[in-house]
Amino acid sequence: MLEVYIDGASAGNPGPSGIGVFIKGEGHSVQISEFIGETNNHIAEFTALIRGLEEAKKLDTTLVSVRSDSKIVVAFIDKQYVKNEEYKPFLEKAIELINSFDLFFIKWIPDNENRAADTLARQAIQKGK
Repeated sequence: MLEVYIDGASAGNPGPSGIGVFIKGEGHSVQISEFIGETNNHIAEFTALIRGLEEAKKLDTTLVSVRSDSKIVVAFIDKQYVKNEEYKPFLEKAIELINSFDLFFIKWIPDNENRAADTLARQAIQKGK
């Protein structure tokens, strides 16, 4: 099983934003820190989720457990529904990727359990400035 820790961060809302993804398990340890331009925190969180799922797919796994400190992202995935039209393309892409795995779980975790992904997201903002 791959454990995929994700986080998005914005310096302002909207503002310069970055994503952090930390993947561990099945002999893998992957760290991704990417600047994604000017956006809001919710889009940064969704972008981190999609980037993490894309990377997990590259690692050819069948079981993925995503951990996020974003209650909104976790709720949107659990319900497979978003009210805001701006977020629908992100949800659709995430569901498409999720359906490519045999088993998928997503779990909300507190900030202190998501430090690796948070650090990577904040580093990405600094790279972009």
